[in-house]
Amino acid sequence: MKKQLVFGYFLLFSGTGLFTQCTEARTENDTQQAGIAPVVQAGTQQGTYGGFESQIKYGEHLVLIAGCHDCHTPKKMTDKGPVVDFSLALSGHPAQMPPPDINRDEIQKKGLAVTQTLTSWVGPWGVSYAANLTSDKTGIGNWQEQNFIYAIREGKLKGIASGRPLLPPMPWDMYRNMTDEELKAIFAYLKSTKPIRNVVPAPEPPMASVADK
Repeated sequence: MKKQLVFGYFLLFSGTGLFTQCTEARTENDTQQAGIAPVVQAGTQQGTYGGFESQIKYGEHLVLIAGCHDCHTPKKMTDKGPVVDFSLALSGHPAQMPPPDINRDEIQKKGLAVTQTLTSWVGPWGVSYAANLTSDKTGIGNWQEQNFIYAIREGKLKGIASGRPLLPPMPWDMYRNMTDEELKAIFAYLKSTKPIRNVVPAPEPPMASVADK
């Protein structure tokens, strides 16, 4: 009788295991057929950087979803309007491009912000230009990781305590909430980018006629 019970339990557990394996295999098969990518957890065999194979790939992903290209990559005009010019990716406001030709005094009085291709902005703070973030020396080629993290955490130019504040529209006060792992990944990716020489113009202060009032 005991042998029969033991044999019965063996069949029960074996059957349960086979059913589970079949169900898992069917689910995975259905997922593949549906074109749904399997969820990759951080720390799996596919990578420890947010599910990506390397820190640089993770950083590239973060740069894309954080909208860094919106301001730091020049645009080219198409029949659908301006689009990101990835041949100049993250090189900042083109040195030869002038700021928008507008009445700055009027813009300051009204408290408006005006931009041309999102790489230069005019507002009550003056004129600001999107920085060169490539690995060139005119970009962040000479930066250290701690400079980058400090710049984002404290909103200071070049990550130096005595540097001027980062100007609008740079949303550093939002990005400062990124984790150290995320900021380090972004920096690693930026240091791996194609170096593009582009000396971005210095920012301009507000118009004196308004600033003195």
